[in-house]
Amino acid sequence: MDLAMQELKQSTFLREKDKLLGFIRNRVSNVEEAEDILQDVFYQFVAGFETIESLDRVTSWLYSVARNKIIDRYRRDAVRPKRTDFELLAGNDEDAPLTLQEILPDLDNSPESILLQEAIWDEITEALAELPIDQREIFILNEIEEKGFREISEETGVSINTLLSRKRYAIIALRKRLQSFYDDTIGT
Repeated sequence: MDLAMQELKQSTFLREKDKLLGFIRNRVSNVEEAEDILQDVFYQFVAGFETIESLDRVTSWLYSVARNKIIDRYRRDAVRPKRTDFELLAGNDEDAPLTLQEILPDLDNSPESILLQEAIWDEITEALAELPIDQREIFILNEIEEKGFREISEETGVSINTLLSRKRYAIIALRKRLQSFYDDTIGT
C-alpha cells in the first residue's frame, strides 16, 4: 500500500507540475520565485496527502494551495519595501538634487502596499503641515505642481538659490520623518 501511495504522489506530481508552474509563473515576478512556490506546494501535497478528501479533488487542492502560497508571498513582500533607508537613499552629497521620488520606497500594487502608500502620504501631509511656510510652498510648487525653480523664482521674486535651499530643508525634514515612520511601522 505504501508503494502504491508513493507512485500515486509521483504520478500526480509529474502530471500537474508543468500546468501548475505555468499558473504560478503568470502570477509572480520571476521563474525562481515560481519554482520556490511550486516546491512549497508539492511539499505540502506530500506532507498532507492523507488529508485530501478524494483523488478527484487533488488538482483543485493543488491550485488552491498554490493561490494561498502566492498570496502569502505578496503579503510577505508587501511589508518589506524595496528601499528602506531614506537617508542612505538621498546620499551624502550636499549638492545632490533632492526630490520626493528619492525618499519614497518602491512598492508594488498589492493591497498591503497600497495601504502603506496611503499611510506614507498621510505622514507626508502631516510633515508638510509642520514645515515653515516658505519650505512648504516651494516643496508643493516644485514637487506637487511640478513647476521649475526658474518659473517659481519669476513668480515669487525669490532667488533660485534661496528656493533650492528651502526645498532642501523641506526634503531633509520629510526624509527624517519618513525614516522614523518606517522604523516605527515596519522596523528594520
